[in-house]
Amino acid sequence: MRIGELARRAATTPRALRYYEARGLLATRRDASGYRSYDESDLLILRQIRTLQDCGFELEEIRPFVDCLRAGHPSGDSCASSAEVYRRKLGELDELIGQLQGVRGWVAGQLAKTEAAVPNPPRCEFTPPLAHGCDRSAESTPTPGEDDARH
Repeated sequence: MRIGELARRAATTPRALRYYEARGLLATRRDASGYRSYDESDLLILRQIRTLQDCGFELEEIRPFVDCLRAGHPSGDSCASSAEVYRRKLGELDELIGQLQGVRGWVAGQLAKTEAAVPNPPRCEFTPPLAHGCDRSAESTPTPGEDDARH
């Protein structure tokens, strides 16, 4: 298949495919006419690349998965080098989760302080007690001529 068809089937662009080729993740083959030529194994590699990118993996982290597929394995994560990348990424994610939990705790503390300082937030006098927000669109605005009737 040619580059356009592969890009369409992999839900990407020909430009992205050329980039992956330049980075050595996608093999460059040419047909007799000089056009890039791909097969189903390239589609499998692209799907692996796209899946891992969608999960936040960098291209260099993806390389072991591509190498695993090229070596004839049924999936890119069935090699020891891929498992090592997963271990490393899991550690990074755990660290990020810990940082986010710390930030969340700080924000929750700030919110608690703010709510304690303002126990009864102001309420709009024009809204019913159970309404949320201050929607003044329900107020009557005088239409031309109506203003005269009020006076």
